[in-house]
This record gives sequence, structure tokens and C-alpha cells, in this order.
Amino acid sequence: MPAAFQAGEATLDRISWIRLSSVTLPLATPISDAKVLTGRQRPMTEVAFLFAEIGTEDGHEGIGFGYSKRAGGPGQFAHAEEIAPGLIGEDPSDIGKIWTKLVWAGASVGRSGLSTQAIAAIDVALWDLKAKRANLPLAKLLGAHRDSVRCYNTSGGFLHTPIEQVLENADASLARGIGGIKIKVGQPESSLDLKRLEAVREHLGDDVPLMVDANQQWDRPTAQRIGRALERFGLVWIEEPLDAYDAEGHAALARSLDTPIATGEMLTSVAEHWELIRLDAADVIQPDAPRIGGITQFLKLAALADHRHLQLAPHFAMEIHLHLAAAYPHEPWVEHFEWLEPLFNERLEIRDGRMHVSARPGLGFTLSDQARAWTVAQAEFGKRP
Repeated sequence: MPAAFQAGEATLDRISWIRLSSVTLPLATPISDAKVLTGRQRPMTEVAFLFAEIGTEDGHEGIGFGYSKRAGGPGQFAHAEEIAPGLIGEDPSDIGKIWTKLVWAGASVGRSGLSTQAIAAIDVALWDLKAKRANLPLAKLLGAHRDSVRCYNTSGGFLHTPIEQVLENADASLARGIGGIKIKVGQPESSLDLKRLEAVREHLGDDVPLMVDANQQWDRPTAQRIGRALERFGLVWIEEPLDAYDAEGHAALARSLDTPIATGEMLTSVAEHWELIRLDAADVIQPDAPRIGGITQFLKLAALADHRHLQLAPHFAMEIHLHLAAAYPHEPWVEHFEWLEPLFNERLEIRDGRMHVSARPGLGFTLSDQARAWTVAQAEFGKRP
């Protein structure tokens, strides 16, 4: 074996065991946004999760997860099952090296999308393990800039929800200590969006931070027209007004509108996000660590975003993104969804408009019995200590 690949004295531990679990989380109510109302997608009734549990010879363990909505969950699990045996014997501290090894193991099917999303669960588990071994919350291991992060709720404002219920959901979120409210827009009749938004803003008053999310629904002229109509509401941002890959269109909107433009959640690599950053196409960048390949890739992207002094508002997966947002130099937002709570034994602390980093090491979560019961497929490699 070439000397560059031989373990030296600094290698003190090795991965000896990994368990992959495919878990299907049912949603209490079918979820609809603009893509459903216009026939592009069906209502969402479940979320597929890929969990990775990793153990070492010295008895250290970490847990991580990725996810897929509507389709792709079985594919993520199958890809992870193919590449996971390559972990056995590796030093769990060499996370960057491991990520590169795994991505090249599946390079034939690409270095973005499903293949790297399968790696994300493993990557997150390795960071969780490293932080637990140091007896630190992940945010502190990364180097936190703050111990709490502004948070806003999304789950109460979907388009399938009648406006009266949206208002009740907003009140409940604020009473729980959440700081901002986001509602979905992008209906075929834009006048309906404006009526819903008027009702929400009137109900909340001018002081509550309010965002809207069009879920890629509009074309460029429509986004310009509606964007101008939205200016009077004092929004924190307009999210995904255009197709996720229309960086030039987003850049034109960012130049022409006073309201900040937010996008990035649907992109699946650092390279795709770099196009947004290079073109000044987003005032608020919204990466999703499980979608872009895990924490290792997220940190690369965060450095690029920091260089441009961009705002950061990671998408979904608050259990992971709280830590990453806490380590970002500029004051970020984290998105609140209560959907994942049944999967874990622990709960995040939310008060005074902010989500707080706990003192628990790593991500600070353990899988619940319910998550085990929702497991639909599992694979193990190596031997658990």
C-alpha cells in the first residue's frame, strides 16, 4: 500500500460497524403547496428517511440522517447499502477523506443528487460521532457564533390549509416561542395569494417577521409583477419565486425588488449553489445539508456564502441545521417543522423567537421506539463493539 494511504500514529480509532435504516414517517394530513395545486406533484403523505448509525472499535457512536419527499427514499437506501462497506476500517475522524471515498465509489451515477444524498446520512453521523467523542454539542465543535438562532414556522402555512386555520396555526407558533411565520403562495390565481397574505399580515401586525414561499411556481414576468405587489407587506424574503435552476432569473429579481430573494433548497451540490452566489442571485441562501451531501459539503458552501456576506436560512431538518446555523458568522434563520419530532426522544428548546442549542453532545438526539417501528428496511456491516 502506498505510504500516503497507510495509517499513522494519529489514527487512534477505526470504524467497525454501521447500520442503515430506511424509515417511513407518515404525515397526519396530506401536504399541498403550489406544485400540487398546479398538477406538478401529488400531495405529500409521508417522508422517507435514511438513518446511519456508526460505531467504532473504541465504542464511540454517531447517528445521522437524510430524507426524501414523495420519491427517492428506496433509491437512497439502496445506494448507501452499496457503498457503506467501504467505511469499515476507516478512521472516523477523517471525514473529508471518507466523503471523497464514498462519492467516488458511486461516481458513475454522479456527484450530486441521490448519490450524494445517500452519503449525507453517513457524513452527518460521522460529525455527530466526532462531537460526542469531544463531549461537545456539534455547534460548539464547529465553533459557534451564538447559542441560539432565530426561527420561523413553515408547517402551519401550506396551501391546503384554510386561511382561518393558518391564522390559528400562526398564533400557536408564536405562543410556542417561534419568532417568524412563513406561508405558501403560488396559486394559479395570484389574487388568492394576495388575499391570504393580507389576512395574515393584518392578523399578525407589522412587527412579526413574515416570509412567503412560491415553491418555484412563477415564470419571470409573473415573479416580477407579483414581487412588486408583495413589496407593501414588508416581507423578510420571497422564497423560490422561479425554477430552482434559473440563477439568472433570480439575479434579475434580486436586482429589481426591494424584498430579499431566498432560494437554494432544491439544489444538490455546492457547485449548483456557487452559481447562485456567483451571479448574486440570492440575498438569502437556503442550503439543505442532507440534500447537498451532508455537513462536510455544507461547511464548504457556508464559507462561500460568508465571503459574499449572504444571509443563511437552511431548509428543513432543524435538528441538523440548528448547529450549522449557530456556527455561521452572520445572524441566520432556521426553519421550524414539528414533523420529525416523533423520530426522536429529545425536543429542541424554543423560546423568545429563537431555537436554542442544548448542552447535549453531538446533534443531541437519539432514535425513538416509534422510529424503529416505522423502519421498512435495514442493513448492517461489520461488528458492533
